[in-house]
Amino acid sequence: MVKEIFSIVNITNQDGCFDLQFRKDTRHERTNSPTYYRWKAQFVITTSVVNKNVAEKIVKELKCGAISISKDQARFSVQKIDDIVGVVIPYFRKNALAGNKKQDFSLWSKAVEIIYQNKGKQLASWKKSDLLALVEIQKTGAKYKTRAREPKWLEMAQTLAKTI
Repeated sequence: MVKEIFSIVNITNQDGCFDLQFRKDTRHERTNSPTYYRWKAQFVITTSVVNKNVAEKIVKELKCGAISISKDQARFSVQKIDDIVGVVIPYFRKNALAGNKKQDFSLWSKAVEIIYQNKGKQLASWKKSDLLALVEIQKTGAKYKTRAREPKWLEMAQTLAKTI
């Protein structure tokens, strides 16, 4: 029996996702339930709950991220922008991905840089060029996704960019 070598790169090439979203959040607990828009980046690997140990090995090796279990799926994700910038991006720059994942990562890491530069700033104070660049990155990145989803609030992101 051949022992399979554990490789975050191989797992990411197969089951990983470099996710970029423009999100709408409504604060229902506050008076008048204000709505906020924001850009969010995350690195995700999903696997069968039977293979949860794979996700646990990834957490142990990267020293960041979290695992959630839903039905029969284990989901490892890194959502903190500091961990993405300080751990995930350097890891994949050192350990190259292949094919579409490599292209997807390249675009995603550019988006993360923009989000990180604007960390703590309200969206209205971002440079118009940064907002438009994120919209373009999200559109371009869709062709590298296995199951690209229609972005929900992208039209709002474009509208906000025009008003700045």
